[in-house]
Amino acid sequence: MPEILATHRHRRRAVPRGLVRALAAGMVLAVGVGCSGTGSGTGTGTGTGSGTGPSSATVVDTAELATLHRLPPVTGMLFTPQLRATQAQQKIAIACMNGRGYRYAPVPPSRGTDERPQPFGPESTAPRAATPSVSPEAPPEPGSPESTAAYARALFGDEARRVTATGARLSVSRPGEGCLAEAETRLLGDGRMRWLQVRILLFEAQEQTRRDVEKDPAFRAATTRWRECMDRAKVKAEDPVQVRQGSPVAATDLRCKAETGYLSTAYHRLAAVQQRWLDGHPDVGRDWKRLSARQDEAAEKALGAHSR
Repeated sequence: MPEILATHRHRRRAVPRGLVRALAAGMVLAVGVGCSGTGSGTGTGTGTGSGTGPSSATVVDTAELATLHRLPPVTGMLFTPQLRATQAQQKIAIACMNGRGYRYAPVPPSRGTDERPQPFGPESTAPRAATPSVSPEAPPEPGSPESTAAYARALFGDEARRVTATGARLSVSRPGEGCLAEAETRLLGDGRMRWLQVRILLFEAQEQTRRDVEKDPAFRAATTRWRECMDRAKVKAEDPVQVRQGSPVAATDLRCKAETGYLSTAYHRLAAVQQRWLDGHPDVGRDWKRLSARQDEAAEKALGAHSR
């Protein structure tokens, strides 16, 4: 059972659900939950807009969407897949637990998953083929070795010795000892907590820049064009994020996004806002690159050249 933010008899303060998912892209975590700003929204829009699916000419091309998704640099850092690092951490933790007389069998990380949020509402008629980076695991059987306090201590270490990384507003703790801590330290060395802090800061930046882009004149103009298009279709909706995937007005939403160029403008402006944030915090980008390279190199050594 990979480490999670609140697990195995440890009661900890809850953290934002989106942060759990973001951290799961780069650390061994067992929670796969929604990220704020994914476009699921809380409203559906009202009106009589067409409920039939839009034609291929009225939705944004899949290849174009993939290009747009790669534009925001903060999001790109935050959701860069860390498959080899996760595999290496699991291999090290398994060996560590075996050395302490325990069987540890984490769920292998999934390949090809898309964890990036959709911050501007639905983008396609097809449901997202996203799965958690690390699948949740069944709780240990009562009376099994995995259910004991000794097993938890071997894996997670002493609760009193947990260590904490802090961003501008949020804090996340990790084991200070135990096999999970040993696995992370093997890959990141003394940069382990800085890596976690960088990821917290990137998550906070992603949330902040999504709010900041609402003030951007070009983005606001794109939203106005989208709203006018929805009005012409007799659909009342103030913001694309309010539209739910699969709702009766989703087809009209997608058509209006395509006709007005909304998504292209939105992603380009978000990318510009995120780049300004990175320019103002050069240490975050620098340390992300440095620690990513360190982790990748250590992972390759741990896994061996022929373990792909």
